[in-house]
Amino acid sequence: MSNSSSIGHFLLLPLANTRQLQLLHFCLFLGISLAALLANGLIISAIACGHHLHTPMFFFLLNLALTDLGCICTTVPKAMHNSLWDIWAMTYSGCAAQIFFFLFFISAEYYLLTIMCYDHYVSICKPLHYGTLLGSRTCAHMAAAAWASGFLNALLHTANTFSLPLCHGNVLGQFFCEIPHILRLSCSHSKLRELRLLAVSACLSFGCFVFIVFSYVQIFRAVLRIPSEQGQHKAFSTCLPHLAVVSLFISTTAFAYLKPPSISSPSLDLAMSVLYSVVPPALNPLIYSLRNQELNVAVWTLMTGFFQKN
Repeated sequence: MSNSSSIGHFLLLPLANTRQLQLLHFCLFLGISLAALLANGLIISAIACGHHLHTPMFFFLLNLALTDLGCICTTVPKAMHNSLWDIWAMTYSGCAAQIFFFLFFISAEYYLLTIMCYDHYVSICKPLHYGTLLGSRTCAHMAAAAWASGFLNALLHTANTFSLPLCHGNVLGQFFCEIPHILRLSCSHSKLRELRLLAVSACLSFGCFVFIVFSYVQIFRAVLRIPSEQGQHKAFSTCLPHLAVVSLFISTTAFAYLKPPSISSPSLDLAMSVLYSVVPPALNPLIYSLRNQELNVAVWTLMTGFFQKN
């Protein structure tokens, strides 16, 4: 029997058993991380520099890009380092820090996606009240609330999880630190407190999900009542990227955590963890840029201006 005070490090799950595959995973993660950093960085720079993009929708999109950068930087660099040097140990404090920052960014992203849904709802269903309901001060407060809620959620879960005694060794079945895998190492009688906290967070997340579904029902009803086909197309072009990002985020996360134990396996768990923690931050900029002409023009203007100066 060992407890948390005697554990100095955790052993993570290797991404592959052969050296060649580990180097292949390093190259794959390197490509994904560079694409995510470049795409999200361009979106942040374009929105920050483009004064015509200083609207609530693009303000929240800028915050979403920041959370995507945070998610990528929290998990991928360490995984790349481990694959390159074939070292799969993570210090106790490093594991706690990784869990905190990953929960912080992923929670803030979910709350921001919920707020962005409200932004679309107001712009389509209550356009005459848009300036009143979503003024600059209100948007700043909503974004701050999303970041603060993510910080509080991460702090509570991290402090609670790492206060538990660990009685089943230090081997984690994951390529980065996650709370469910830490709980598997804890004594069965001591993790009920964290499970209750997880249940509360799950209820809050479900509440956000219900709000998103209800809002989109109202949005699609309002769009279908627009008489002109051009107006419908513009409304759908605004909403569909957000709906795609929300669907990708919720579906991958839900399947990773709610899949039946009968189909669980180390390789499947590893694939799903990559799918929900690495893929969405890299795909989100692409999804948003596909149907947003204003954003495309701003990014192109930024890039051409940069190359002309150099």
